[in-house]
Amino acid sequence: MGIATSYVLNELRLLRASLGLSQDDFGRTIGYSGSHVSSVETGGRPPTREYMTVIDDRHDTGGRYLRMLQELAKLDATPTWLREWIEFEREATTLRWFELSYLPGLLQTERYARATLAGGRFTTEEVDRLVTARLERQAVLHREQPPQLIAVVDETVLRRPVLDQPGLMAEQLDHLAELAQREHIQVHVVPTDAGMYLGLAGQFIIAELPDGTRIAHADNQLRAQIVDASADVARLAKTWEIVRNEALPRRQSMDLIREVAKSWTH
Repeated sequence: MGIATSYVLNELRLLRASLGLSQDDFGRTIGYSGSHVSSVETGGRPPTREYMTVIDDRHDTGGRYLRMLQELAKLDATPTWLREWIEFEREATTLRWFELSYLPGLLQTERYARATLAGGRFTTEEVDRLVTARLERQAVLHREQPPQLIAVVDETVLRRPVLDQPGLMAEQLDHLAELAQREHIQVHVVPTDAGMYLGLAGQFIIAELPDGTRIAHADNQLRAQIVDASADVARLAKTWEIVRNEALPRRQSMDLIREVAKSWTH
């Protein structure tokens, strides 16, 4: 833990002490459990943008703690939201991942990862950094005790061409099929004939941590964010169940992935 991070965590502890509140009592004021507060204060769990914002709002700090988090982020080249999420991803025992537009980052080849970031949204240097970070994250799937990854993707993701990259989709889907055979990785596909379904509202990930708590990650065109308020995570968990039920079983999904992979070679 760096000096800057230690300073921020100490400031959070000092705020709670100045209010004369236990971790459980402080948690109740902001809508989090006492164990969550304890984990943040001891460095076991990074403070998120949402967590700092609710502290500022409930305790009328004038935005002081969110500013601290933003200043801390400037000391790290990794974007704040990604740095926060990577910590949860490494700790997770289960990852439930729904993707509407791209294949999950943990299952991407380097060429595919680079293609998803192209198009002018990022500079060349930013693309290189984000691709490197994404590939490094994939190590969680290859460690001795990897998380269980259950991925649901829309069929259109498999069929969307990358026009200036011949062979890229065949390579990517072959890679996906190989990974999906592993015991701790499941990939399910929502077929196009499912029609309109709840997942069309957007992609998300739910990480289940060793203590049973759940943290979510949601994404849109402008920003990605960590969702750790229990009520919001519960809503996403309900959405997950609905989306998962729209998807094909594992074996049928594998057959479809292999079929589409072959179509990219013709």
